Amino acid sequence: MDNHEDRANFHDMSQSTQEDWQIIMRHNIPFSQNGGQRILDHLRLLDGDFGGFAVDRLTHSLQTATRAHRDGRDEDYVVMALLHDIGDTLGATNHPDIAAAILKPFVSEKLHWIVQNHGIFQGHNFFHHLGLDRDMREKFRGHEWFADTEEFIDKYDCPAFDPEYDTLPLEFFEPMVTKLFRHPINSIYKREAEAVA
Repeated sequence: MDNHEDRANFHDMSQSTQEDWQIIMRHNIPFSQNGGQRILDHLRLLDGDFGGFAVDRLTHSLQTATRAHRDGRDEDYVVMALLHDIGDTLGATNHPDIAAAILKPFVSEKLHWIVQNHGIFQGHNFFHHLGLDRDMREKFRGHEWFADTEEFIDKYDCPAFDPEYDTLPLEFFEPMVTKLFRHPINSIYKREAEAVA
């Protein structure tokens, strides 16, 4: 239970002290290390949300991750595949940006780039049905991770709308998610997180 004695005393951050921040970090470090559980809780919001697709958004996410896992991808890649559409509930018009922001401190630049741009790459399959340019991704042609992103779409994301596919359950991926989100590899707060690792 949070009590007044275990809270910082400042009302204006410019007036904060080292003692205040010691109190805050005692709360922040365990909270940060439990980020994987909060991610899983949010991912569950996709359950039952079909949005007109043949499978709900959680099943699509699970199928994408299942396909990547069965293809021998490493855990970071599999978690990226699982979370690539986690932003659907918060940002219907920019879901890749949300997923990319969540994953950025925890994955390589390459995986971050893939998730950040997967929406434009996936658009090659349907943008022309909406009056948009299906070749919008061509502006990235020549980028070092163009082929990797194209492969993610073609092998894992694009075919992951199959109601008959033998999809692994979320519980299978939970240890991967909690492990990935325990320790950031790229964060302005990384030094403090390393101090308790």
